[in-house]
Amino acid sequence: MLMTNYHVSIGEFVTEAGARIPNVEVAYRTWGTFRGDNAVLVEHTLTGDQHADEWWPGLIGPGLAIDTRQYFVICTNVLGGCKGTTGPSSPHPDDGEAYGSRFPAISVRDQVEVEYQFLKAIGVEHLFAVMGGSMGGARALEWEVSHPELLDRAFVLAVSARASAWQIGIQTAQIQFIEQDPHWYGGDFYSHGVSPSNGMAAARRVAHLTYRGEQEIDERFGVDAQDQENPLGPYRDPKQRFQVQSYLDHQAEKLVLRFDPGSYVALTEALNRHDVGRGRGGLIKALASTDVPTMVAGVDTDILYPYHQQEHLARNLGNVIGMHKIVSPIGHDAFLAETRQLDRIFRNFFHV
Repeated sequence: MLMTNYHVSIGEFVTEAGARIPNVEVAYRTWGTFRGDNAVLVEHTLTGDQHADEWWPGLIGPGLAIDTRQYFVICTNVLGGCKGTTGPSSPHPDDGEAYGSRFPAISVRDQVEVEYQFLKAIGVEHLFAVMGGSMGGARALEWEVSHPELLDRAFVLAVSARASAWQIGIQTAQIQFIEQDPHWYGGDFYSHGVSPSNGMAAARRVAHLTYRGEQEIDERFGVDAQDQENPLGPYRDPKQRFQVQSYLDHQAEKLVLRFDPGSYVALTEALNRHDVGRGRGGLIKALASTDVPTMVAGVDTDILYPYHQQEHLARNLGNVIGMHKIVSPIGHDAFLAETRQLDRIFRNFFHV
């Protein structure tokens, strides 16, 4: 399979709120061969990256559901990310030090506009499809409302038309865990040679519980103690844990090692600002305004983006070509994990 890694500069970018980023670089990967009308833009999640074949394994490649023999697949690292695209950890052109607190607040709309300019820079003037889940689904939805004339179809998975108050609340709590870590330094921890790892770990523990299903977590761990630990002693001891605590600690440690706290804050704030109806006459009018053929899917046990939010999208988008329910005890993360169901749904999307 032909697979390529690239960086491209799109120059200065002005955010939706009016802040200027002097020179935005976009990191991306491609699979397959570009033939002018076969580009598929795949959008990653909050802590994902441009390596889409790794987080959607078994779905991108020759003969797979997203068939790289037929389609030219593109996945960018999002604006604000930490895997090569300009974000808080990137060097500022003025002094070569990390942007840190100088990196502005961004929105999902900003992320899409950067991708729009990026596609022009690499010579892609039209997309056969854009598709993604969670934050990637928010970007896919924003793409079809912002630039419907550039898309043949869209796939919107496990997301809503705007952030709900509950989502903003739980996401803001995660941001506050990081900001209250004494090693945050107002976002400028890079120059201090430290990282707000404890705050990042706490944020991840809370987030991970919203990504998984209550049923799955209880069936896996119940009230069992971690091996050789006793959480039922006469005094509370943080070193004596239930199995679920050990599991969440492990998930937190993994993220701390691979993801930048500045990007976590910036991208979580972007999700808080997600609202396709802002400045467009409200949600219903904005959703109805697009005639891009759109497939919608959600997860029946999703706590973070409940299935009723995808039903709302399907009722109000201007041209819905299908609605699918992923049945899984896993919760929100089922859109990454239920490969067999995704394979069937994606094949339907490309051939409907």
